[in-house]
Formats: sequence, structure tokens, C-alpha cells
Amino acid sequence: MKLSIIIPCKNEEGNIEDLFKKLNDTLKNIKYEAIFIDDGSTDKTLEKLHKLYEKDMQHVKVLSFSRNFRKEAAMLAGLEHATGEYTCFIDADLQQNPKYLIEMYEFLENNKNYDEVSMVMKNVNHKGIMNLGKNAFYKLMNSLCDIKLESAASDFRMFRNNVKEAMISLSEKNRFTKGIFSWVGFNVKYLPYEVEPRTSGNSSFGFIASVKYAFEGILAFSSKPLKLSTNLGILSLLASFIYFIVVLIQVLALGYKMNAVYALIILMLFMFGIQFILLGVIGAYISNINAEVKNRPVYIVKEKLGFSDKGIL
Repeated sequence: MKLSIIIPCKNEEGNIEDLFKKLNDTLKNIKYEAIFIDDGSTDKTLEKLHKLYEKDMQHVKVLSFSRNFRKEAAMLAGLEHATGEYTCFIDADLQQNPKYLIEMYEFLENNKNYDEVSMVMKNVNHKGIMNLGKNAFYKLMNSLCDIKLESAASDFRMFRNNVKEAMISLSEKNRFTKGIFSWVGFNVKYLPYEVEPRTSGNSSFGFIASVKYAFEGILAFSSKPLKLSTNLGILSLLASFIYFIVVLIQVLALGYKMNAVYALIILMLFMFGIQFILLGVIGAYISNINAEVKNRPVYIVKEKLGFSDKGIL
């Protein structure tokens, strides 16, 4: 097997058939397997995947989760079941054109000193709130974490077996794949690609989901938010001291009459606000620790298609 293509799917009934047709047309000269992961779809995605498998058992493989475990779990499942010399992630919504697979494949074939090719979005609309948020996320991640993320780099990437094995070896439950790719290292080539418009359905990765994903990434790869307590504690004490001096000057030098109750309320609200923020940050880290020590599986497979077959050798 030369190439394993991992395709997470959630409610993509209108796209997967067209995607597979494009994959077949693009990769007709390459031995490949298309691993579709149905991540708890509520539409006819799984039904369509059954039909694709029956139509082309040589190339199509299907993993169906017992419920929605999210994209990170689907990507891990694909990694653990991939058998190709190269492995690639591609979204099911057709915004990542399969034609770029050939470009990535040929680069790795001709450049043995590189282990991975990552596609970077070049037609980013910086006026959109989503893209502004993405830019802010990359800047925040790179300032808070030891890892460095390439701006606008996507999960659309191809890599060798050494990268795949390194990705699988990291056993954390709260996975942030972009960060893991950066953490494991290896030589990466970044190539530009055009993001195409979605042809069917709506993205399940909206603004709120993106913010949550970014927050999880920061928790997974940075402990600096925990250290904010010391800095904020110093700042709050300094602010309280300055406020006290100002009130003292107003009362003693300018003859102002200051109600001590109001000053106390302001200071208490200020201090309580900082404490609650820090408790929230600490609570988020504790929640992640709790998930890790439970040692629950990252995903549960309800159904497999094609993995007991020989497929292409």
C-alpha cells in the first residue's frame, strides 16, 4: 500500500460521493486506501459510505463511531488503521481539492530529506471574523507555547510512516493534532493551496467550536495560563496600593470625603474577579487531568468495513 487517505466525516452525505470520485480520478496511478471515519453522523453519511464500500471494496474502508467523538478522535482512529507508506488527512467537504495530493506525494517521493508536507491556505479572507480569529489564535499559541505553529497551516497534510508512528505514540486523551504535529518535529515542507467553497451542507466547525478548539490547544500545550496567578496577584496588589494612596491624598490633602464602603466594594469586586478567572483556568487544567487519569478510550468503533480484507497489497 502506497498511500492511506484519512477522511473524517460528520453529516457529509452531500459530499462524500463527489470526493471519492475525485480521489479515484486523481489517484488512478497510485495504490491507495480511503479510510472514511463516520463520526456520529445523524444524516445519511453512513448509508452513503456503505454504498461506496460495496461499489469499491478495493479502495474504500469505513470506521463508524458509536457516537460523535469529534474530529481529533477520528484523525487518531485513521492513523491507527492506516497501512500506507504515506498517510494523508483530507476533509470531506471538498474545500481541499484532492489534486493537491499528487503535489504532496511527488514532493515526498523526490525529497527524501523531508518527512511531511503541510498545505497552507493562501486565499484567506482576512475580513472574515473566522479568519481574524484564526490569525489571533496562531499568534496567541506561538506566544504562550513552546511549540510553533505555521500561520494558516491546515490539517491537510501528507507524511511518512515515521511521523505517523510518532503521532500514535503520544497517548494523551485530549488531543490537539496541530500541536502534536509541531511537537513531534520532523522536517516539514509548507506548500500553498486554494481553499474551495463548500458545495453541500454546513460546516460543523463554527465560530464557537473554533474558540473551544483554540482553548483546548492552549491547555494541551502551555502551562503559562497557570502562572498568570502570580502576575495578576502582583498587579492586583499594586493596583490596590495605588488606589489606597490616591484615596489617602484626596482625603488628607484635598479634603475630599470618601465613603469607605464604596472603596471596599470596588476593591472586593476587583479581587474576586481575578480570583474567579484564575479558578476557571485552574479548573480547566484539572478537568483535562481528570480525563487523562480515567484512561477512557479516545473513540469507540461501532462498525468496520474493509479492514478484514486484503485490499491492495
